[in-house]
This record gives sequence, C-alpha cells and structure tokens, in this order.
Amino acid sequence: MPIDFIANFFHFPKNNITPKREQTVNFKRQKNKAFVKTVTVGNVVQSEYEGITVSEKFFGTLKNGQSVKLYTITNKNGASVDFSELGATIVSIKIPDRNGKIVDVAQGYNDVTPYETAPVGHAGGTIGPCANKIAEGKFSIGNETYELEKNKDGGRTHCHGGSAGLDVKLWNSKVLSDGIEFTYRKADMENGYPGNVDLKVTYKFDNDNNLHIKYDAVTDKDTLLNLTNHTYFNLDGEENTQENSVLEHVVKLPNSSRITENSAIAVPTGKFIDVKATPFDFSKAHKIKDSINKESEQLKIGSGYDQNYCVDGYDGKSLIEVAEVESEKTGIKLKVSTNLPGFQFYTANHLGKSAQPSGKSETRYEKRSSFCVEPQFYPNAINTDGFDEKGILKEGEKYDREIVYSFSH
Repeated sequence: MPIDFIANFFHFPKNNITPKREQTVNFKRQKNKAFVKTVTVGNVVQSEYEGITVSEKFFGTLKNGQSVKLYTITNKNGASVDFSELGATIVSIKIPDRNGKIVDVAQGYNDVTPYETAPVGHAGGTIGPCANKIAEGKFSIGNETYELEKNKDGGRTHCHGGSAGLDVKLWNSKVLSDGIEFTYRKADMENGYPGNVDLKVTYKFDNDNNLHIKYDAVTDKDTLLNLTNHTYFNLDGEENTQENSVLEHVVKLPNSSRITENSAIAVPTGKFIDVKATPFDFSKAHKIKDSINKESEQLKIGSGYDQNYCVDGYDGKSLIEVAEVESEKTGIKLKVSTNLPGFQFYTANHLGKSAQPSGKSETRYEKRSSFCVEPQFYPNAINTDGFDEKGILKEGEKYDREIVYSFSH
C-alpha cells in the first residue's frame, strides 16, 4: 500500500512541523494494515501526529462487481472517522462526549449498497462537480453553453452534480501516513461538464479531533467546479433518528450577516437578505427550535432551514469559522471553518422518504433528525449577475479549498 507524507499540508492548530529542520518519519506495521507514525524534528518528537493510525476493511461490492474499501483514521484519543471509496464519503465520525463515551455523530449506512442503490440525501458524500442548484440545468463559459441533467424541481434545475454526481463515483484511494487521499478523473463532458478534471480530496484527522478536508483540482479546459461535503450531523448521536430530533441543538453562525434570497424553487435571485431581526439570525447562539417554525416565506420555501449563508470577511484564502453547533445532551461541540464564500445550513427537511434505507442503527433517518453545514460557492453563481465568484476553474489554474470540522466537549 503506497505511503506518502507532506509536512504542513493542512493548517494544523499547533505543533506544526517546521520543514527547514531535518525530519525523520518512523512507521510501524501492524496486523490491521495500520501505520503508527512519529515525527522527529532535530531531537524533538512532535506529538501532533503521534498515535495516528489508518486501517482498512472491506465495505461491500457494487452492482458491477467492484469491491469497495472502508478506511478508518483513529487518533490517540480513540476518536475516529470512517471513509468509503464510493463517493469519497464520510461514513461515521466517532467522538468522545463529556463523559468520555464514544458517540457516532454522522448519519450513514453499514455497507456500501445503500450508497449505490438508494442515495437519498447524498449522506456524507463529496458533492460535485457543482454543489447545489443550477437554474434550468444550463450554464455558459465564454462562447460555449452547456446543458446538464435537470434532476430537481420537476425538471427545472440541476442539483449536486446530477444523479451520477461525484458522490456515487468510485474513487481511487491512497493511504497517507496520517490520512486518506481520494482521486478521481472526471472525463470531458462527463455529466455534461467540460474538461478532463483531475480531482483530489484529502482527509486528515488530528489528535485535537479536527477533521481536515482539502480539495484540489486541475483541468485541461475551463469548467465549473464547486465541491463540498454533505455529512448529516446529529451531535446527540446518529441513533437519534426520530423526526425533529435535531431541534434541541444550539447553533451560532458567527460570521454571516446575510443570506442569499431564494426563489420559489430555492434558486438564489441575486438579492441578499440581512439576517438581523429575522429567523435566520444566529449571531447569538440559540436552539434551532426557537426559530425554525417562525413565519417566513424563505423558511416555507425550504421547509425549514435550507439557505445559503454568506461568509463575512471572506478573502478566498483565510479559514474563517462559520458555524458552532452544540448538543446539550452529550456536550459535543462542532465548529466549522472554511475558505469558501458561503455555506448551506440545512436541517434535513427532506429526509424520511419511503425510498430511504435504514441507517446504521437499523432505523430510517427522519425529517429534521440532523443538520448539514456545506461550505460552497453561492448556488447558481454562474448564472447570477449579483454574485462575483462564479466557481469557474480555468485551464492552468489550481482549485484549492478547505473545510475543517473541529470537535470538542
């Protein structure tokens, strides 16, 4: 199994390895195919990576006969994250609560089959080539107009890359010394998007319970690219599958003074709404239940929270904290940071469909049993005059975006 290590690949919160000094990396092979790594800089052993293990196991077989692996990154605290090769998907996130009990806070499934045969909700998947909606399934770059599958809103919009988006593709995988790297080559005009695009999603999980997601891509033709992750969180534990079970979560969105206004089919109009004195104001922490049922045309359109929040202070480079969510039951806290300009805050208003399979706890995830924070370029930016960044990746340029999910209690 190939091994690769790149020092300072992510913005780790402390104990960064200084590349100018001599480094040695030691690996110990274990029975479960994991690697335990220590890093020495000079004569000092760096603890940031010590005790990180990466293991793999069989996750199931696709309809075409291809086998799928499940990888697990475990840190020295016993916290862990599982990832599937299908969709470069987050399958579980197991975090200690305030009493030290390990709690799985991510909705998902016990094997690969439901992800392939009933991909309701895109659970945990890497979303793309273009996350969220594109009006009329159409966009133009230069003098070229491209037509996409219209898989949403009764054939009026294209959403999340279509029915054969990146979350249902089988990605190549590579075990890093402290993480997993998934790669996929999207062929020119695959799903209607131009360009041969080499995509890379790298996951790393450190000893401070920070899950780092790094997106990299290059293309041989100007294209549209807007990648995100679609994990459904319930910080009380994913076994809390009942309807409205997420409403007791306490939410703060500290750097979002505006949302993008939605049309009747939840496509941005190009206008902005100031959140102050509206149900969308989470500048001060409060429970979801305190505002989700307030009178609001925008809430009616989304059947609850399903809005694109704009990130204040966005510059395309700095990681800005965009969300803080806490469970009073477990004490588990999630903070989300990103260098993308917006994020979709979604309260799983459309889960609970009859076609949806049972989750890891053998029961179906119901409406409002979880929430998502999906950093992104603004939806339909390519067709919206009022949005500056269009999500266009040009030939010769590099796509370089990050999301960090940080857990504590």
